[in-house]
Amino acid sequence: MTRALSTRTTTRTTKPKADLSVYLVTDPGLCAKRGVVETVLAAVQGGVGIVQLRNKVASDQALIRQGRLLKKALAKTSARLIVNDRVEVAAAIGADGVHLGRSDAAAAEARRVLGADAIVGLSIQSVEHARALDPEVVDYVGVGPVFKTTTKCDHAAPLGFDGLSRVCAASALPAVAIGGLSVANTQAVFAAGACGLAVVSAICAAPNPESAARAFAEAAKASRRRHGCI
Repeated sequence: MTRALSTRTTTRTTKPKADLSVYLVTDPGLCAKRGVVETVLAAVQGGVGIVQLRNKVASDQALIRQGRLLKKALAKTSARLIVNDRVEVAAAIGADGVHLGRSDAAAAEARRVLGADAIVGLSIQSVEHARALDPEVVDYVGVGPVFKTTTKCDHAAPLGFDGLSRVCAASALPAVAIGGLSVANTQAVFAAGACGLAVVSAICAAPNPESAARAFAEAAKASRRRHGCI
């Protein structure tokens, strides 16, 4: 995309609210049988609170079209829609925010473009990354991978739950664990200090995404009660 973007005010008043407990990351291949929109709607019905639209190979225009369909479909739900990596796409969709990798556009620039109320997430993998965060710019962090995953081939070395715990303890922001996680891992994720877990294949590739999401949501609710969460 080459058009110039208008910018919004960056004066922040309150932190944007989002339920990070069960965080869905879309995969176009795994969602192909049903389609991304149908898969997401089923997952949200099951309890997903935030949806990250991720498609590394789609053009900006194709992603905008899909994102606008998702935004419309989610309008009557409480789920929030964010876009992976592409700040301009998020702005064009009118998405609730963006999630950035450490090699992506600077979080401060995303905040400037998307405004004070946008959700800005950042991927981190270490205690050093966690300590360098600016809570005035970033709202939450994605920490991982916890385990090796096939949905992202260029990921860092797996942290395991001990590594996840160290990074969460060093972060002043809510953390979402990601990477090879299943319902059986939910208790350990919250025990490590995370406020939620991000899921790709366990929901996108499930025979019934709604049931799969509900299983995560119920496990997360029980874990939140036991461990507490921001």
